Amino acid sequence: MTVAPSQLPYPETRTEEVVEELAGVRFPDPYRWLEEDSDEVRAWQARQAEVASAYVRDWPDWSPLRALVERYAVERFPTVPRFAGGVWFREQRGQVVVADEPYGDGRALVTIADYKSGDDAPVLTWLAPSPDARVLAIGVCTDGSEHNSVHLIDVASGRELADAPTQQLHDGWVGGAIWLPDSSGFYFLGLVGPPHEFQQRVFFHRLGRPPVAPEDIPWLDAGEYSVIQLSRDGRWAVAANRLMNPIPVAVRDLGDPASGWRPFVTDVEGTVAGHVVADRYVALTDVGAPRGRIVAIPLEAADPNDPSTWTEIVPASDAVLRAVTPVGEHLYVTEFVDTYSSVRIVDGDGGEVGRMPLPARGAIAEWTFPIRTLPERGHPDEFVFAFSTLASSWATYRHRPGDEELELLKAPDVVLDAVIDDHWATSADGTRVPYHTLRPASVPDGPLPTLVYAYGGFNVPLVPQFPHSSMAAFVAAGGIFVHAHLRGGAEFGREWWEGGRMRNKQNCYADLFAVAEDLVASGATTAEQLAVVGGSNGGLLCGVAVTQRPDLWRAAVPRVPVMDLIGGCRDPYIRWATEIEFADVDDPDEVRRLAEFSPYHNIEEGREFPAVFVDAGDTDPRCPPWHARKFAARLQAAQGGEAPILLHVWENVGHGWATEKSIALDQTTEWLAFVMKALGMRCA
Repeated sequence: MTVAPSQLPYPETRTEEVVEELAGVRFPDPYRWLEEDSDEVRAWQARQAEVASAYVRDWPDWSPLRALVERYAVERFPTVPRFAGGVWFREQRGQVVVADEPYGDGRALVTIADYKSGDDAPVLTWLAPSPDARVLAIGVCTDGSEHNSVHLIDVASGRELADAPTQQLHDGWVGGAIWLPDSSGFYFLGLVGPPHEFQQRVFFHRLGRPPVAPEDIPWLDAGEYSVIQLSRDGRWAVAANRLMNPIPVAVRDLGDPASGWRPFVTDVEGTVAGHVVADRYVALTDVGAPRGRIVAIPLEAADPNDPSTWTEIVPASDAVLRAVTPVGEHLYVTEFVDTYSSVRIVDGDGGEVGRMPLPARGAIAEWTFPIRTLPERGHPDEFVFAFSTLASSWATYRHRPGDEELELLKAPDVVLDAVIDDHWATSADGTRVPYHTLRPASVPDGPLPTLVYAYGGFNVPLVPQFPHSSMAAFVAAGGIFVHAHLRGGAEFGREWWEGGRMRNKQNCYADLFAVAEDLVASGATTAEQLAVVGGSNGGLLCGVAVTQRPDLWRAAVPRVPVMDLIGGCRDPYIRWATEIEFADVDDPDEVRRLAEFSPYHNIEEGREFPAVFVDAGDTDPRCPPWHARKFAARLQAAQGGEAPILLHVWENVGHGWATEKSIALDQTTEWLAFVMKALGMRCA
C-alpha cells in the first residue's frame, strides 16, 4: 500500500539552542548537532535513508527504470587514452590496458579490484604513464572520497614497484603525476596534514629515491590547486596556481642545476593558462579580453607581470576561448560559439591554418576548471579528444595538422532518438540566458514533464554534452531535459562569471527562475510538471530554488550540496570556495548578503515546499554530508504542504567522481524515480 507523503515515518529530530557567528553576525543553528559523526547522527541518517528508499522503490516502475538507467550509463567525464613511448594506455572495464593503438587489442596491465580494502570497492582516479612507457603511475581511491594513493607499476612485468610516494592526494584534478621528459621522476600535488584542512604542496618524486620535502615555491597558495608544467625538452618548469583562474606564478631553468624557482606572473588580475612552448609561455588569457585571447610571454622576460610586454598571437573575438593545446608546430585553440564547441588551428605566430571539422553541434570534453587543462595528456603530434552532443554519448576522435577529416577512434555508445532545440530566456535584469532542450522525437509537442539541470558558478561552463544516464533515461521515458547556461559559469567568458558571482550571485538564481518561467510560458511544460536537479554548486542552486521560489517546481533534487553557507565557513575547503564565489566572509555586510541565499537559513516555517530529495555521500570531502542532513531536517520540520522531503546519504560515496558503478546506478535510479513519481510519469 502506498504511503501518503504526510504520513511518512521520518525519524524524530531534536533541536538545540545553538547560535552560529560569522564576522560578528549571529544566526540560530538549531540542527548543529547533525554536523557530528556520532552514533546518534548515524542512526538518524540511516533511518532517513530507509524512509527515502522505501518511498521511491514503492513506485511500480522502479525495476524498469533501473534497467533504463543502466542501459544509458556512460562515462560522466570521458577518459581519453594516454600516449607514451609509442603505446597507448586506457582504462577498460576495471583494468588499465596498454596497446599499440588508442583502442587496439592490448595487454591488461592493472586490475583495479586488486586494490580492494575491506568492503570498499576501489576506483581508478587517474593514470599517468612515464614518457618512455616503462612505468605507469596511477591513483587509487578506496572509499569514494577521491582521496587517493599513488601506485607505480612496471609496464614490462606488471609488477608493482615499492618506492611510490606515501603522500595522499586530494583528488586527480591536476593530472596525478607530471613526469619529467626523461622519465626519471615526477611532480605531484600531495596533501600535508589531515585532508579536511585542505593544505596541498607540490612534491617531486625521483624513481628509486626516498621521499623528499615539498618544493620550495613561495608564490604557491597551499590552500589552492597547483600544477607543474614542463617544456618538452625538459629544460623549463613552470608552476601554475589557482583552480578557477590560474596564473603561472613561478619558473625554473632545470638545465641549470644551481638555479631555483623564481617568480613569473604573480601580480595579474585574471587568467593566464597555457603551456611551455620552446622558451615562451603560450597562454589563453582574459586580461584585456573578457572572452579570451592567446599571448606569448618569454620565460626570461624582465617584467612578465606587465601585459603590455606580452606578444598577442590570437586576438580577441566574439568567440569564447577555452584552451590552447600545442600539437606539433601548431596550436589547437578550443572555443565556444553560443555555447557550442569549435576549434581553430593556428601556427606559432597565430596565423590561422584552418578549422578542425567537428561531427555536429556539441561539446569537446571539458576538464571543468581551467587549471585542469594545463597538464599535458596528449600525443605531441596529434589532437585526440572526446566529443558528444546532447543526444549522443562520448565518441573519441583524432586529428593531425593537415588532415581534412577527423578519424573516428571510438563511436558513441548511446544515441538517443531525440530533438535538440536552442532557446533564450530573459532574466530579471534583461540579460538573455541560453538553454537547450532535449525531447523525445516520437512525442508530440505540448506540456511534458520537464527536468532542468544547471550549475552556474566557479567559472565552470556547463557544455552541451550528453547528459548523465539519469537525464537520458528521463528523455527516453517521455520527458524534456533542459540544459541551462546560467551566469556564474564560463560559457560567455570572464564577464559571464563575474555577472553571477560575489555581489552579483543572485543573478545566477534569477537566471534559473527565468528559464523555468520561459518553459512554462512557452507551453513546453507546466509548474506541476517541472523539476530541477543539480550537483555540488548545482545542489546549492536547487536549495536556493526550493527556498526562494518554491512555487516554480513540483520537485527538486539537490545532490551533494552545500546548504549552510554560514556554518560551512568553519570548513577550510568550503571557506576557500565561498571566498572565491560568494562573499567576503570577514565583512559583516557581506555575511548578511550571503545569508540571504544560504538555503538552510531561508527555510520559512509553514511554507508549502515542493517535493525534495536530498542526495549526498558520507565520505564527501568537498560538500560534507552534514549540509544535506541539516537542510533536510529543517525543511521536514517547516513543510507546510503535503509533498515529501527525503534524504539519502550514501555510505562509502563521496562527491561523485569516485563512486563505484553499481552504487552509482542505484543512487541515480533512486533520485530519478523520485522525480518521475512526483511528475506522474511511467517507465513502460
